Amino acid sequence: MRRTPVPARPRNPAAARLRNPAVARLRNPLVALLAALVAASAVLLGAGSAEAAGYRYWSFWEGNGKSWEYATQGPSLLRPDDGAVQGFRFAVSEDSGDAAQPRRAPDFGAICADTPAKDGQKRVALVIDPGTAADAPDGEKPPAPRTACAQVAPDASSAEALAAVAKPLRYDSSAMLCAISDYPKSGCGEQVSGEDGSAKPSAPAKTGDASKPADDSGDGSSEGAGGPSVGLLVGLGAVLLLGVAAVVQARRRR
Repeated sequence: MRRTPVPARPRNPAAARLRNPAVARLRNPLVALLAALVAASAVLLGAGSAEAAGYRYWSFWEGNGKSWEYATQGPSLLRPDDGAVQGFRFAVSEDSGDAAQPRRAPDFGAICADTPAKDGQKRVALVIDPGTAADAPDGEKPPAPRTACAQVAPDASSAEALAAVAKPLRYDSSAMLCAISDYPKSGCGEQVSGEDGSAKPSAPAKTGDASKPADDSGDGSSEGAGGPSVGLLVGLGAVLLLGVAAVVQARRRR
């Protein structure tokens, strides 16, 4: 009995389907579309990173005995206890999450060793760090970091303790601390471009917290300073949605 030969099955079914001209015509546009989506995403995200900027300002810190913690209140609002250690650091940073800490340890005993306790007054140890030359405004040189022991009234604020040992202080109209001991001589929380280091005028402060840049909302974020803007993210989402819709439509036509 003569048997009818059975055609050999292709070893790779996927390869056989790809040899089908109709399938090839369908998949090539999909591959191109996916590549375009990836490229668009990279452009949008890259643009957001290029727009990242920082702020040049005095940040305010509290010592916990061993290390520094970013203060949750401004120096004009906070009223430290006797024996507290507080720090001020001038630097460029995007927000409180990446702010540079004072470069001296929060050691009350060492800072106030030569200032004996006095009845009716409290002692507050202060670390004042003007930062580095890289963070200084154009044409200015930061003074050396220093410490001081302020002896003030029991109800004095941190700003009053600072004024007792580091005059002159300069504030803007929104009560933001702009300069300590006349450094820097100009500027106040200005935005610094992430690309060329150029400064831009700062927006009016949203809160009375004198330790944060004018655009800082107080929750650790800073608009326009830490990643893609809302517009970029919306655009990226629209591109991705169009891509998904195109893929679904193409599959329905198969």
